[in-house]
Amino acid sequence: MKRVRRGDGARRGRALAAALWLCACGQLGGEDTTASSGGTGESGGTCETGETGETAGPEVSEMCQQLPTLCAGDDVTAPSFSDPVQIAPSAALPPEVRSRNAHNNLDVAWHQGRLYFAFRTAPTHFASADARMYVVSSADLETWQFEIEVALGTDVREPQLLSSGDVLHFYFAVLGDNPLSFDPMGNRHATFTGGVWSEPVDLFDSDFIPWRIKTVDGAHYLLGYTGGAGVYDPDAPPIEVHWLRSEDGASWGPVLADQEVVLTGGSSETDFVFTPEGGVVAVSRNEAGDEFGFGTKLCKAGPDDLGSWACVADPRRYDSPLLFVHGAREIYLIGRRNLTETGAYDLMREDLDPEDQYWEYQVDYWTHPKRCALWRVDAESLAVEHVTDLPSRGDTCFPEILPLSDRRYLVFNYTSPLDGPDITWQEGQMGKTSIYYSVLSMPAPVSEE
Repeated sequence: MKRVRRGDGARRGRALAAALWLCACGQLGGEDTTASSGGTGESGGTCETGETGETAGPEVSEMCQQLPTLCAGDDVTAPSFSDPVQIAPSAALPPEVRSRNAHNNLDVAWHQGRLYFAFRTAPTHFASADARMYVVSSADLETWQFEIEVALGTDVREPQLLSSGDVLHFYFAVLGDNPLSFDPMGNRHATFTGGVWSEPVDLFDSDFIPWRIKTVDGAHYLLGYTGGAGVYDPDAPPIEVHWLRSEDGASWGPVLADQEVVLTGGSSETDFVFTPEGGVVAVSRNEAGDEFGFGTKLCKAGPDDLGSWACVADPRRYDSPLLFVHGAREIYLIGRRNLTETGAYDLMREDLDPEDQYWEYQVDYWTHPKRCALWRVDAESLAVEHVTDLPSRGDTCFPEILPLSDRRYLVFNYTSPLDGPDITWQEGQMGKTSIYYSVLSMPAPVSEE
């Protein structure tokens, strides 16, 4: 599968994207905040361009015993989210945490009776030398303890936390500080065991971005990608999605002995779940475009041939895709929703050259409001149906989920301020964002009979 190739349109597009960013920065550039507490704030202003499942394990009952209010509640007939509780920024965070204007990339893990929460904070959503990453922990979601800070003088993103036996693993990506590009510069891995954090060390190839890690039947699975620098460079080589497995969280190898790469083309962020029969259903953000068009690739593979992912195209972009299984068979997706009539990223502008399609779609997507949404995925047809929205608007959607019981899930996410007027994604990325948690209540799973 090859990327769509482009020529001079790429340079025009980069110039247009830069103009959009500078316009947003000039009107909206959020100032740095150095206090660990603070409100949600507001953003405003516009500018014109002139162009148009993870399986529940023993830790779940432990979490419910320790935090019973999260698991209590009446049965529901439709999926619903509780009122959000803001975590970052907040006065509850330890004084070592120095919040900036934006809070976005995040992960959570339950480990030995505590919830560990990793997140990025920076002046804006975009790459910055002032970006910081923190890990904090709590036994009650009210009192938080400082664990570790990452400050490298360049951007840091994509945190992943993994509990494996007595060890908590922490992974994160290191990137450049140019706000107009995505420049992978390696990744790091630290561990927490015996009450001590190790120093982060290099792990994987320097171009590899770990995206989702989940544990299924005691084994750890990771989907990540290489070629991320080409997401915003239309002339770059194809992006490759890698599928890895580990028993201990430290040593990783391919899930399939003779095949590490499962997708090649324009896809980057990818998540998967196993079906009851042992097959795979996956969702992959196809922002860069390939012969499937632009938007998303939805894929499946049978249990007898897990390396052959058969995919269909969806013109929508479910950014930051997270898949989980409710009950045994119901597959749900949490991902970004484009707030337009169709929600499409691929506008099917066949009258344009591929190079101009790419940048036309980028600009159109950037200048519309967004939501973070819950979707239902049909495992056979791979059709995606919108269910409901999380509390969200503006710049939003980097979800993480922990199962609490057979009908309740703890969901973390980030968003622009929930009060005030709706804003575009462009405005939101330059303004204040905060991270909250909410409890997702689900109806009883459909009978398997």
